[in-house]
Amino acid sequence: MGKLFGTDGIRGEANRYPMNAEIAFGVGQAVAHLFKKNHHRAHVIIGKDTRLSGYMLESSLEAGITSMGGYPYLVGVLPTPGIAFITQSMRADAGIVISASHNPFRDNGLKIFGGNGYKLTDEQENIIEDLILNNKLNDLLPTASEMGKASRIDDVHGRYIVFLKNTFPRNFSMEGMKIVLDTANGATYKVAPDSFVELGAEVEVIHNNPDGMNINAKCGSQHTEDLRKRVVTSGAAIGLAFDGDGDRLIAVDETGHNITGDQILIICASILKKEGKLKNDLLVSTVMSNLGLRVACKKYGFKYHASKVGDRYVLEDMLRLGAVIGGEEAGHIIFLRHHTTGDGIVAAMQLIAAMVKKGKPLSELARMMDIFPQKLINVDVKSKPAIEKVPKLTEAIKQTEKELGDEGRVLVRYSGTQNMCRVMVEGPSEVLTTKYCQQIADIVKSELG
Repeated sequence: MGKLFGTDGIRGEANRYPMNAEIAFGVGQAVAHLFKKNHHRAHVIIGKDTRLSGYMLESSLEAGITSMGGYPYLVGVLPTPGIAFITQSMRADAGIVISASHNPFRDNGLKIFGGNGYKLTDEQENIIEDLILNNKLNDLLPTASEMGKASRIDDVHGRYIVFLKNTFPRNFSMEGMKIVLDTANGATYKVAPDSFVELGAEVEVIHNNPDGMNINAKCGSQHTEDLRKRVVTSGAAIGLAFDGDGDRLIAVDETGHNITGDQILIICASILKKEGKLKNDLLVSTVMSNLGLRVACKKYGFKYHASKVGDRYVLEDMLRLGAVIGGEEAGHIIFLRHHTTGDGIVAAMQLIAAMVKKGKPLSELARMMDIFPQKLINVDVKSKPAIEKVPKLTEAIKQTEKELGDEGRVLVRYSGTQNMCRVMVEGPSEVLTTKYCQQIADIVKSELG
């Protein structure tokens, strides 16, 4: 068996290895053992999104934790960043989120936070993998009298909403502002509307009726078509689209146009700089961010650092370099002044605060950054050999880079959570960008598909 953890926890098709009851049971046991200290039993928060398979995995985690003498606390449906917050605020030892983020309902995953609200280190993940994959857990089980017991906590939504509201400046209000929310039939379907209503906004919500199988289905941050239409027809000031577990945000301006994570970063970082709160004058994003982000950073007088793809790598570089804001073009945005992880609702609060402070519509703020033409094609692959070991592919990349020169770039990388290769090209025009991207994608398909 291979590694369990990818770039964002453990993920796979539900009811199939590694996302089956057996592995979830082992994860529960391993986490309870890892965070047990002397005579202290591990206290572990368990939350989930709205997927049908969440019930099975929740029960398996609960059984695993109690069998190892730990105390699981079940909080039900709550966004991933909400679990990070509750874990930290309740002084629990760990928190486990059952979610596959923006993936279809058939997939599921496990993300684990430590008691400090940060995701586990590579070393901690390696310990968990070793305990499970090398069958070391049975020898660690306590006696029957030392087993743990589970509890349910019913007031977490209220706690999290208070936290979210406190990230919005107290001297500003959302009264009179019309907002449309797309909760992706996922984990934000309750807490997001309540949070904005309590701040005075006039809120309309779409895709907020989860049935276990409609999470992320033609809705949310990956599919904003319905949201864009609703914003325009309702005359709203802004539309906010979250993904299934609520850790990413894509916004829609009042004219119905998408606002990317890169644009949100520039808007919010410029506010922080103006207020003297942009620590080290630094913004962190990833190599996937649009070239326009770097140009805008230079224009507004702050530094830019590109990390590897994945919010955990963005966070690592933020902590290492002393940045307070960072994120991904896809909408994972981290505000370290407010939270330890990416939070779509927190990001929305900061974006709306920027609109209120500037007194400008979102469409005008979005023009702070020019977006270079970019084309991204995802290609399903059967294997993931090192890119440099696929001669035809490396030659195509080199040739395209030569032809683009300083007017664009090429990035070809594998998904960390799916059997997929992502081909991204930026260039001087839509026509050339699409042409080059398709050429490389065709080679990926013929060589690896």
